[in-house]
Amino acid sequence: MRSVGWREFVITRLIRAAGYSSILFVGMIFIFLLREGAPAVVEIPFDTLFSERWYPIEDYFGILPLIGGSILVTIGAAVVAVPIGLATAIFIAEVAPRWLREILKPFVELLGGLPSVLLGFLGILVMAPLIRTTLNIPTGLTAFTGSLLLGGIAIPTIVSVAEDALDAVPRTYRDAALAMGATEWQTIWRVTLPAARSGVLTAIMLGIGRALGETMTVMMVTGNAPVLPLSPMALFEPARTMTATIAAEMGEVANGSVHYHSLFLIGIVLFLISLVINLAAASVVFRQRKRAERVLS
Repeated sequence: MRSVGWREFVITRLIRAAGYSSILFVGMIFIFLLREGAPAVVEIPFDTLFSERWYPIEDYFGILPLIGGSILVTIGAAVVAVPIGLATAIFIAEVAPRWLREILKPFVELLGGLPSVLLGFLGILVMAPLIRTTLNIPTGLTAFTGSLLLGGIAIPTIVSVAEDALDAVPRTYRDAALAMGATEWQTIWRVTLPAARSGVLTAIMLGIGRALGETMTVMMVTGNAPVLPLSPMALFEPARTMTATIAAEMGEVANGSVHYHSLFLIGIVLFLISLVINLAAASVVFRQRKRAERVLS
């Protein structure tokens, strides 16, 4: 009994240390970004930093086009990925027969492991020319192309996590709804999905985070034009994201220069946007759990 208690004590402390270490690592990453990016706020005038032009060769460091491009492409990817991903997860978890589910689930997870550079090549060679000829626009390397590809990248993440959340709903919930006369679709929509809401929301946030942080694909297919999107039609024009800017320019920038610090400042902005998204998702999940606890009590 004494040895069992000792092992439990060690395992508990290791789990706690692992949890604290994850917070520590995130804090250290943010401190490093802050150390390297904060000088840009002092070195670059405020009106230049938040202007509409990014052209470091001539000392223009306006980050608004990069933020706008990232938001535009990410929203487009979410519009593509969320409906398709949730519908696929519902089909695999609730509708598909078991033999088909055993095929589709590994296939979706395999798609999630495809290298993003491979999808970028497919986008350049196949999707961009197709979009250019179909929509009759000057170039197929647009934010719309990037949104479609990022949506495809985010779909496996949404499907995998959402399907696990739906599968974790007890079978008794479905049986009770069907016994009360609900149809299969009513059971899915009014019972299973609400019961798995926190897991489904987590899947959506992870998918959006995957799209927001993607680099190679958007760098290859969005045209890399730092233009501030001011209208919905900007979706069909070239754009540039924050991640693509960091990846394309960090290898050529002089260490300690204004350009160097401005790239790290972009990293800080990207970090904060991701943090806000995750905090919003965690807040919603927390409120849903509290509401469920009040209903059960």
